[in-house]
Amino acid sequence: MSRDPLESPLGDGVQGLILSGNGARSDILYRSVNEFVPMSQFDRTADAGTGTEGDIDRDGGGKPVARTESQMVPADVFAVLGNDTRVAILRALLELGADDAPVRFTELFERVDIADSANFNYHLQKLTGHFIKQSDDGYAFRYPGRKVVSSIFTGTLTERAQLGFFPASGSCYACDGPLHGWYVDDTLTIGCTDCGTIQVSYPFPSGGLDDRTTDDLLQAFHHYVRHHYCLAADGVCPECTGPVETDLVRDPDDEDLEVAVEHVCQRCSYRLQSTVGVTLLDNAEVLVFHSERGVDLNTEPFWHFDWCVSDSRTTVTETDPLRVRVTIPCEDDELQVLLNDSVTVIDTAVVEQLPE
Repeated sequence: MSRDPLESPLGDGVQGLILSGNGARSDILYRSVNEFVPMSQFDRTADAGTGTEGDIDRDGGGKPVARTESQMVPADVFAVLGNDTRVAILRALLELGADDAPVRFTELFERVDIADSANFNYHLQKLTGHFIKQSDDGYAFRYPGRKVVSSIFTGTLTERAQLGFFPASGSCYACDGPLHGWYVDDTLTIGCTDCGTIQVSYPFPSGGLDDRTTDDLLQAFHHYVRHHYCLAADGVCPECTGPVETDLVRDPDDEDLEVAVEHVCQRCSYRLQSTVGVTLLDNAEVLVFHSERGVDLNTEPFWHFDWCVSDSRTTVTETDPLRVRVTIPCEDDELQVLLNDSVTVIDTAVVEQLPE
């Protein structure tokens, strides 16, 4: 039977990182997108509560940073940006190099297709303050303006890209079968068609597909996901840079995991859930252990390691308080990492292969 090149090889509406320890297909793989409810172990959402800055636990952290701020309500943001001339001004700033140096009024006016300078100035002033800043040298982006430009002109808000079935490096942790990738609904997924096991599925901006081979795309995806989780593990929200609380959780949303790591931003309520192993990707001892055996975790795709994409090598050693041990194999040796309920490494041990 022929397959639509844009059809998910595992069925319609595959979403989320679904792991199955025995390699069996899960019915959850075949639910429609609208029906998909369970959270994957590599899922990220913003529905974990209503955290605000006032809720942050600052015990032992010194005084909170003093600051002044002004805010635009969401409706005002959409009202300001819902105008072709204002979007054209942002595009002109990008094209004229406002990232490097301020752009003069005259240069901007000449670049934007508008005849009336007074009308142009009206729209420019609507953007000035929150999205762009004005100085004696001209106009430049403020951070929100640069983010808008990135979202619009890199395709995040304007494109619905899809990429059909293509080979991916590595092998399935569940059955050792070959892996393939596909990009649908702004999400890049890597899975095994032999047994139906998803190794990883994570939102990825469509701009990341431009001017890249599939090998380059997979390497970019590796860095993107890895850095998101490493940021969260370091207490920095990858979405808003707010403070993140990290905990071990039993019986997580992903039914295939016994224990998982949950990161929740205390500022924007952004939520990520992952295996325990993936939070160790930038741990110094884990990096050195692999480096000494010829493996660079910075460049080797994380889905090549079963301890990153499943909990098959994660063992609960204590329940009160919760502690887990991750056993990481490399070149016949093992690194055993013990973590507490706040996902802090409290002990490590290398078990080397005995010479024959």
